[in-house]
Amino acid sequence: MVKRFLGFGYGVVCYLIFFVTFLCAIGFVGGGNLYGAGKSLVVPRSIDLTPAGADEGLAQRLIIDALLLSLFAIQHSLMARSWFKRRWTRVVAPMLERSTYVVLASLILLLMFWQWRPITTVVWEVQNSTGRLALEGLFWLGWLVVLISTFLVDHFDLFGLKQVYCYLKGTECPAPAFRTPAFYKGVRHPIYLGFIIAFWSTPRMSMGHLFFAVMTTAYILVAIQFEERDLIRAYGAKYQEYKRRVSMLAPVKFWKG
Repeated sequence: MVKRFLGFGYGVVCYLIFFVTFLCAIGFVGGGNLYGAGKSLVVPRSIDLTPAGADEGLAQRLIIDALLLSLFAIQHSLMARSWFKRRWTRVVAPMLERSTYVVLASLILLLMFWQWRPITTVVWEVQNSTGRLALEGLFWLGWLVVLISTFLVDHFDLFGLKQVYCYLKGTECPAPAFRTPAFYKGVRHPIYLGFIIAFWSTPRMSMGHLFFAVMTTAYILVAIQFEERDLIRAYGAKYQEYKRRVSMLAPVKFWKG
């Protein structure tokens, strides 16, 4: 029971770190770009507001930012693969694997927020008040789509709390069933769609923000290919039929049931 309580506590701490990181991500992406240069949203640093690399040249900043994004992409994709999980769970208890994945991804994101090099040259800026309001609304809509979509597929399973609760009770967690509720009827990956909307919706697009948006969008498009291979292995013909009927990211078709 001591091990179970410790495992449950570990999962709760990992989840809380994720939750703080999620809030920091909103502030990091939306800070000065929504509320003006030199201002921040919730957190003291944003894409365009951080003291890191003040004396560095453009090329050095781009390289460091690319390395930070690559570090997250490698960890996030590698640890999500089934072959890696099989080997990793020889070291980490299977019920704690998801929490460990979540906390490592969160810590790497926090490192990125801390060490991000801003490139504040403005690429475009929307001056029209209606246009600015529309883009600010899309920014918040994107994050809302992300959050709602996690609950549609099982938020607590996705971020490891369900597994550590089962570990505490000493029971096996049932395998997640294949479901396509709400947003999932229109697009196969509404979480990724929400991120893309949030990353691109800004009335003030700096060069650093544009670099971030391009790189993360490219990563999402690549990551989806690996994720869908795993989903086809897990659900077979059921997912292949779903893939045939429903668009990957563009909500251009809707079906009943």
